[in-house]
Amino acid sequence: MGKASDDDDKLSRYRDKRDFSRSSEPRGSAGGGSNRPLFVIQKHDASSLHYDVRLEVDGVLRSWAVPKGPSTDPREKRLAIATEDHPLDYADFEGVIPESDYGGGTVLIWDRGPYENITEKEDGLRPMSEALEAGHALVWLEGEKLSGGYAFQRIDDEKDQWLMVKMDDEAADARRNPVSTEPLSAVSGRDLDEIAKEEGS
Repeated sequence: MGKASDDDDKLSRYRDKRDFSRSSEPRGSAGGGSNRPLFVIQKHDASSLHYDVRLEVDGVLRSWAVPKGPSTDPREKRLAIATEDHPLDYADFEGVIPESDYGGGTVLIWDRGPYENITEKEDGLRPMSEALEAGHALVWLEGEKLSGGYAFQRIDDEKDQWLMVKMDDEAADARRNPVSTEPLSAVSGRDLDEIAKEEGS
């Protein structure tokens, strides 16, 4: 099997869940990317409101649903449930998903920016894909709302459940609650209702 075919397989679960004749979500392709990998956090008002945290890894966006959203308090351990890989151009998606597609709902880009892999091993940095496979990865985010170190730790192999925890660094702040105090899109400045009204018509 060729490289293109292997890359395409990474997105098979993503594509199988969607009807692209109805949804404005990008069909996308695996591969590409930039010198500095990106992260995006999308606020998704589906059957229940949650935040989708995505990291660019090997040509796709590795993704987790975080019900309570990320925290800037190192004492807070936020549950993160792994979901299917998404194409890189999903990082630009803000709009309305049809209700018939896996819950549907409105999506806004809550935060995004470059990130750095800071997962160390004895002889240097551990590749991000290898770190995630092992169930423990450390990243340094440079977003508009979130910055500094975050740890991703798998806690349940069978359910692919993880914890997302803020590292105790200069960007940690137990007094901040950006999920509630900074609800608007980092890209368009809109809220979920405005996106639903403007994109859902």
